[in-house]
Amino acid sequence: LADGDADWTRIYGCFADDKRIDKTIIVWHLTPGATSEGGEYGQARRALTGHNHFVSDVVVSSDGQFALSASWDKTLRLWDLNSGTTTRRFVGHTNDVLSVSFSPDNRQIVSSSRDKSIKLWNTLGECKLNIVQDGHTEWASCVKFSPNPANPVIVSAGWDKLVKVWDATKCKLKTNHYGHTGYISTITISPDGSLCASGGKDGITMLWDLNESKHLYSLEAGDEINALVFSPNRYWLCAATTSGVKIWDLETKTVVDELKPEFTVTKKKTVPQPISLAWSADGATLFVGYTDNIIRVYSVSY
Repeated sequence: LADGDADWTRIYGCFADDKRIDKTIIVWHLTPGATSEGGEYGQARRALTGHNHFVSDVVVSSDGQFALSASWDKTLRLWDLNSGTTTRRFVGHTNDVLSVSFSPDNRQIVSSSRDKSIKLWNTLGECKLNIVQDGHTEWASCVKFSPNPANPVIVSAGWDKLVKVWDATKCKLKTNHYGHTGYISTITISPDGSLCASGGKDGITMLWDLNESKHLYSLEAGDEINALVFSPNRYWLCAATTSGVKIWDLETKTVVDELKPEFTVTKKKTVPQPISLAWSADGATLFVGYTDNIIRVYSVSY
């Protein structure tokens, strides 16, 4: 298909509602060879247990050997994915930890919290810096390292409606980005580190140029935004909103597609919302986590 044209197919749900998964991280073995609608795209290989409250964020190191998790129990944990054990526990935040990120070389870790702080750690679990000067005045909801070593920055956002760009080497504030009219729930950085997208309560996705430190343009999502992610190999941005999943072609600034599964909802239950997003490395598969505890998997062909 031509650039920007895509055929999206939902293939499989990965797991169903099960209270045993609370406070845990599930490591999945993907089985994309299965073909029947409603079958399983992945098998749960291991549950990583240790947090005693909700797990709010999980990232995997670039070498695939470790995972880093943030929790409402006010801690971070570093996990060895081969053994399934906690190798380090990070203690220092005084409220729920909401977001974590690895540096491009996996040697540094940054976290943000409802205590309004951003903390920089080494992989031994030692807090090397607590960023409070010029920091967020409300919950620091998300934080990311840029993957571009030529422009080493950390981007954070919060309930104070600000996107902040920090010099990752000096941990000093470079830029405050203004424009959102509601709290910011999520940010994502493009694979080359040139762009940042932010979104939240106001339903607007704002695109920022990290090299030139300026606002580029905004995209109307129409509903509150829960998660954002750039495609790894196309000029696309995907948004999980309260009403569904929206994919934009950033060259044309148009919507490529909207993904809205059909749900059977009783009076006592609300319609499930997408709250997390991840692309496969080749950009051919989109994983969407919903509030009904199901990961829905979409295959895209061009």
